Amino acid sequence: MDFLKRPSIPEDAVQYQLFLVHPDPSDAEAHERFLQQILQNILAEIAPLLVQYIWQHQAFNLRYHPEKGDVPAHLGGVTQFGDNVEDEWFIVYLLKHITRTFSDVAAVVYDNDGQFLLIEAAEHLPKWLDPDSSENRVFLFWGELHILPNRTHSGEVGWPRNSVPAVGQALEVLHSHTESCLAKQPICSALARRLDGYPDKIQQNFHRVHCYVPAGIAVVLSRRPDLISPAVSAFYLRDPVDLQACRTFRTFPPDTRVMTSAKFTRCLYAQLQQQSFVPDRRSGFTLPGRSHPQYRAHELGMKLAHGFEILCSKSGQSSSEKEASVSSNPLWRGFLDSLKKNGYFKGELEGSIRYKDLMTSAESFFRQSVTSTHRPDIQNPGQEVMNVLEDASYSLEELKNQEAHLPPEDSDAWLDISPQELERLLEERGGRGVSDGTRKTPQPDEELQEEEAGYSLIAVTKGMKNFINAVSSHEGAEIPRSCLAEPFSYDPDAVTSALDRLLGSKDDELDSDDFEDDDDEGNDVNDDEEVQNGESQEQAGAEALDNLRKYMDEMDQELQSTNIGKSFASNKADASKSSSSASRSELVEEEIQPLDVDLNLVSNLLESLASQAGLAGPASNLLQSLGIHIPPDKPCSEGLLWSKFVRLL
Repeated sequence: MDFLKRPSIPEDAVQYQLFLVHPDPSDAEAHERFLQQILQNILAEIAPLLVQYIWQHQAFNLRYHPEKGDVPAHLGGVTQFGDNVEDEWFIVYLLKHITRTFSDVAAVVYDNDGQFLLIEAAEHLPKWLDPDSSENRVFLFWGELHILPNRTHSGEVGWPRNSVPAVGQALEVLHSHTESCLAKQPICSALARRLDGYPDKIQQNFHRVHCYVPAGIAVVLSRRPDLISPAVSAFYLRDPVDLQACRTFRTFPPDTRVMTSAKFTRCLYAQLQQQSFVPDRRSGFTLPGRSHPQYRAHELGMKLAHGFEILCSKSGQSSSEKEASVSSNPLWRGFLDSLKKNGYFKGELEGSIRYKDLMTSAESFFRQSVTSTHRPDIQNPGQEVMNVLEDASYSLEELKNQEAHLPPEDSDAWLDISPQELERLLEERGGRGVSDGTRKTPQPDEELQEEEAGYSLIAVTKGMKNFINAVSSHEGAEIPRSCLAEPFSYDPDAVTSALDRLLGSKDDELDSDDFEDDDDEGNDVNDDEEVQNGESQEQAGAEALDNLRKYMDEMDQELQSTNIGKSFASNKADASKSSSSASRSELVEEEIQPLDVDLNLVSNLLESLASQAGLAGPASNLLQSLGIHIPPDKPCSEGLLWSKFVRLL
């Protein structure tokens, strides 16, 4: 597919589609009804995971899309995840869960980078699979990653690399050859490692902390915890015009402040915590000294209050039309019945406080996941905050009494990361050092063995030679793969034939014009002329070789007067011979000393590494890409490495 024809996706958004693997195109209306029913079942299935989830910007949403071009009717949506990439991967987990639960549904997910699932497993992909050949080939089906294989011969399963299958054709291959399309185990394992911890990771990603906020905000957060996300975004992306509404605080006066427990995601908490802000003196917000034990609660509450005030100041700018109740949506009744069948209300009596809270969360989830996709003009978080304030009745005295029963705060030690922890995370993300999700602490003997294997200077020279000898394409240099599943094959006849075509064989040296005359002229060529031609060719070759030797000798003589020879190290045996006898010094100067290529290679690499002073540079980057890990720089490290190399030689 032409990249220019792809639909544009924002940089911080993910798009997903759910297709029926074996649709019935004969009846379009029945197909639409079936998809709508599946939509209700899907929302009811994932509702327990999503009603308490806090999205960074937009929620996971699905709606029906009719057939368009070669794309069949399907369910799909787009979610803008903002700065929280975990939202994108949580959606991938949801799609895997959906396809595992509903076996007749296959999912496609991509962002502005294309098939980002393949990027996660890039080290394990076959060489034929690239962004051009992956179009309409990658699916989540039965809870696993499936890739349509490359078909090189007729009758094989898959699709040719140089053509793009239509979605319907790809789904047909996926349905009829599911096992053949299943991705290889290393690819599936790489994706599983990235999704490791879900759904428990949802709760681990939350951060609960005490905030000193106006009473209205405390009520809003108790009814709609998800509204903390647009409030933090409003404060984080504020401008001078937004702050004009925070001079008076008409909606949330600071004199009604109470202590409450707020639930953030880690991304939202980091955004709010790391912002430096001094409130306007006219706002009425005052902060205690930094040594005060509740300074952080006052500061976070002040920032949250500014965010909520900015939201409410914009509540009437998007649309003057009041949002309709979810009960008027025809999909709501079926969605509610599915929730009851799945035990969402946990046996609570209808009308109880817990039942009402669950119903409010379900309505909010349904509004974000279904209604907002049909009516984007009425999605206004500021108006939702005002609606909660209008429907809620609270007592300031009661809120102050609840301060003594607040749950404890979570530690924010995760904000501080040590260099060792950063190195471990980078190794995990790079696929090194972790194989099964747990990091093993090496013993002293194991550390020595890893050190010997990791930066053996013999391995340095071998790795560099393999890299230089590797065949690369027009796309750039490629790192040689030492663990290829396919054995190396060598066809001497094919190589000989290729060389003949490149250099020209003896038969090709004869021009076809030589045979234009009649046969009599061809018979007149005598043996003496052939011998003379052969001798002339030998003389020309000898003269060319002599000229080349003369040129090399002159170049050597010219270089002897420079210092360039000092940058190369000669063989130790030859050097010892040259120093054993002073009488042969003139002869040694005249002769060219044989060079030890490995010695020069390692010495130059070590010098380059030393000049990097422990930072990233060309030498370390090249060695890391070859799988050769140099230890951290230490005193005399270059000398130790050099002595070790000499000993190994």
